[in-house]
Amino acid sequence: MTLRLFAALPVPESLHAEIQRLQKGVPGARWRPPENFHITLRFFGEMDERRAEDLDAELARITMAPFELALLGSGWFGKLDPRALWLGVRPSEELLQLNAKCERAARRAGLEPEHRNFHPHMTLAYLQGTPIEKLTRFAERTGGFATEPWQVTHFTVFSSWLSRGANNIYEPEADYPLL
Repeated sequence: MTLRLFAALPVPESLHAEIQRLQKGVPGARWRPPENFHITLRFFGEMDERRAEDLDAELARITMAPFELALLGSGWFGKLDPRALWLGVRPSEELLQLNAKCERAARRAGLEPEHRNFHPHMTLAYLQGTPIEKLTRFAERTGGFATEPWQVTHFTVFSSWLSRGANNIYEPEADYPLL
């Protein structure tokens, strides 16, 4: 059996309603449902169960103290050919350290290195045919968006399943506490 896995920080349910209020006014946006709100730490990709077990063992070795995190600002990927709308993350040295630890765990488990730079964000919507001027207006409206900080006490490995609808299904597979 093949698994498609990624490590992420779930966005607390207490922030879901505040985030959902932003999800309007952008034609061509496929808004993410609240159960999919997360900040990806490392996408691992497809692997067999044996490799997944190796990865689990390496991720379980990560030690780090809990830390605070908050969402801040907005933007989109794809410059002139927009693909995704996102909420940013307040700069956090601890978040960068956790990303680096997940990367090292992935390499120890035999996965290929991640070649893209880490850009912490929460995907708000996937875009198709969205006019730039609508995104510019959205960014102006939400550029000052900020949540209250929350305490990150764990990270989660999710499996991702493609669904027939517009949204992937993300299923939590394992939680890793930060102590």
